[in-house]
Amino acid sequence: MAAVSAPLNAEPALPEERVKQQLPPKTYANAADEENVPAEDANGINGTNGANKTAANGTSNGPSGDVKKAHQAPVLRIVDTSAPAAEEKEGTKENRPQYERQESKHEYSATGLDETPKSPPRYKHRKSPSQKSNGSSGSQHNPSTEEKILKTNGTNGTNVTTQNKVAGDIGNKTVKGTELVSGRKAGQRWHSSGIRFAPLNVPLQRRLQTLAVLFHTLCIALSVSIFFFLCAVPLFWPLLIPYMIYCMASKASTSGTLSHRSDFLRGLPFWSLFASYFPARLHRTQELPPTRKYIFGYHPHGIISHGAFAAFGTEALGFSQLFPGIRNTLLTLDSNFRIPIYRDYALAMGLASVSKESCENLLSKGGANKEGMGRAITIVVGGARESLDAQPYSLRLVLKRRKGFVKMAIRTGADLVPVLAFGENDLYDQFQAATHPKIHKFQLLVKKLLGFTIPLFHARGVFNYDVGLMPYRRPLDIVVGRPVMVAQAANPKQEDIDRVHEEYVTELERLWDTWKDKFATQRKSELQFVE
Repeated sequence: MAAVSAPLNAEPALPEERVKQQLPPKTYANAADEENVPAEDANGINGTNGANKTAANGTSNGPSGDVKKAHQAPVLRIVDTSAPAAEEKEGTKENRPQYERQESKHEYSATGLDETPKSPPRYKHRKSPSQKSNGSSGSQHNPSTEEKILKTNGTNGTNVTTQNKVAGDIGNKTVKGTELVSGRKAGQRWHSSGIRFAPLNVPLQRRLQTLAVLFHTLCIALSVSIFFFLCAVPLFWPLLIPYMIYCMASKASTSGTLSHRSDFLRGLPFWSLFASYFPARLHRTQELPPTRKYIFGYHPHGIISHGAFAAFGTEALGFSQLFPGIRNTLLTLDSNFRIPIYRDYALAMGLASVSKESCENLLSKGGANKEGMGRAITIVVGGARESLDAQPYSLRLVLKRRKGFVKMAIRTGADLVPVLAFGENDLYDQFQAATHPKIHKFQLLVKKLLGFTIPLFHARGVFNYDVGLMPYRRPLDIVVGRPVMVAQAANPKQEDIDRVHEEYVTELERLWDTWKDKFATQRKSELQFVE
């Protein structure tokens, strides 16, 4: 079929030209009618032979109708000669597997077959394959997710859509591409951390207990800080200079008179909070008559000897009630009484120097008969060296070569009373000498040169339970054993010293064997004597 072209003498559109050619005026209504001509009339396509039809009057096209049509709407008619090829192509699309349509949908939705993100499509309004295949009919069908679930046949490899099986499959397994992937949980490292923080709703009494222990732990550091702060103010210099001279010349820590001792300060309820922090408790196995002198040997030293301070440095555990008539004095290093401000605090708490002069004065002066009767001193026998072996749930005592306190007891005629503190070593954790030998050697060198050591320890903090310099809240039971009777001698012999020392060690072992099952249930080793 030949294409029909527009007439060469097309009618003019200007009103003046139409009047000259004696044509009726052209209105906008006629132009609108020409634009609304059906697509079939505009293209001249017939389903069988391409014949023209008139959509306005429904009659067949005659000669006069064609001329009139040409005058009214001159159009370029295009004849479609590829109808069979279109039908063949359409049939090919119908036989195309549905699996490719699923791939293209994933591609356009920015999701690949492996569910990894893809780049967004360049054309946002690109038609889906289903719309292209159905474009001839003009109807658009968007298949749902359920219709796209595929069932592969194992024999011929063809894909068949199953709509009836969708309801059961969706409930059993997740549709591909719809999994919920979440990022890491915020704050997860706080929950997995080894540090446990104290809650805010801690009772007030426990807060006050922590405050009391914190004060005792940092009292030396606080005293030094206050002193340097006062030195920074020139207004206090006229007072600080005489005070420093007095501290250097004072003999109050070694005189044995206990003139600075304050029973009121020792009996404050504040120290009851300190002792109840662990809690600590003092136990007596035998009554001690107030007509004799006593040297209490405290074991072990631990890190800071909190038990010795609670039992013999204060009245928090009731020493005066358990041992009436005995005035006890806790001894510490003489260098502590050279620290400004702290020395006055220590003297008021009844502490004294552990020097030889101080021990002799305390046990030979004062008391009921002014010869030291009813007096008692408490010596932490292991000293700073024993603090390096303070490991939790174990008891290693530096005692084999410590015989100076035995010689002092024979010279002054004081009975030796062993004291075993169950739980003193459990209050802190520190580095072990076996795993850190170089650090241990350095600590021993410091002890030899300076007279004190620096144990590398840690426990808990004020607001947490795992990191800090505060001791753990673990029970502390201080058991006072039976006294070892000593005969006074001005110049004791070595065999007498060894004999009394052996009796003292035997009583200490008996004390451990008697009470270890009650107060040391979590022990990892038995009592050991080193050096």
